[in-house]
This record gives sequence, structure tokens and C-alpha cells, in this order.
Amino acid sequence: MITDNIADTLTRIRNANLVRHQIVRVIKTKITSSVVKILKEEGYISKFEEVQISNKQYLLLCLKYHSQKRQPIITGIKRISKPGLRIYVNKNNLPNILNNLGIAILSTSKGILTNTKAKKLGIGGEVICYIW
Repeated sequence: MITDNIADTLTRIRNANLVRHQIVRVIKTKITSSVVKILKEEGYISKFEEVQISNKQYLLLCLKYHSQKRQPIITGIKRISKPGLRIYVNKNNLPNILNNLGIAILSTSKGILTNTKAKKLGIGGEVICYIW
């Protein structure tokens, strides 16, 4: 049984990128669905779809690579807030990932957002992960 679905999702994406897999399957929850939608909007994955296999919901993610040498678009993923240690930031201390070349995903009162959208709305929240 998985206790941290977000960490499991990020680890599956990281491992699939390392071995240059095209498709990765992750467990579907509300938070993982929101994180995957953000990855799609920000251009880190090409598409995703929901599937049901033996009464369990999954998300199939199609990872993106640079065309010539199949270098992955996602070069790093880091889980920040963990179940044992929650990391919160206010609107003044929002993270800046590689001078805005990467994104931070936050759980806010307005839902799951990136650091740039949270800065525009002027809200803080729990830092879920960094992606660059």
C-alpha cells in the first residue's frame, strides 16, 4: 500500500525519464490529477488519459523528449513537502526555480497552482514539489 501518492507519482515519472520510456502509468487521485494537469499545461508532458484496469483508476502519461537525442524535457523532480514534514510558504517567500526556468507546484486555498500563478493571485501554500 502506498502512503504518499505524490512521491510515488514523481518517482515513477523520474524513473521513466531515466530509461527514456514514452508512457508511464500512475495511480489516479485528486492531487495527482491536478499535478498532471499542471505538467501538461506547462509543457512537461505531451498528453495524459484516464484508464480503468480491474476497478482501479490510473493515469497514462506521455512523456516529452527533445527530438534528436531523446533528451528528456524534465531534467529534475524534487519532492519538497512530505507527510512527516510539511513545508509552507507565504506570498512573500514563493520559491523561484532556476530563475523561472522550472516550476514549483503548491497546494493553496485556490487549489493546486504553480508558483507563478500563486504569485499573481498573491497567495501562499504548501510546497508540493519542484520541477525543472
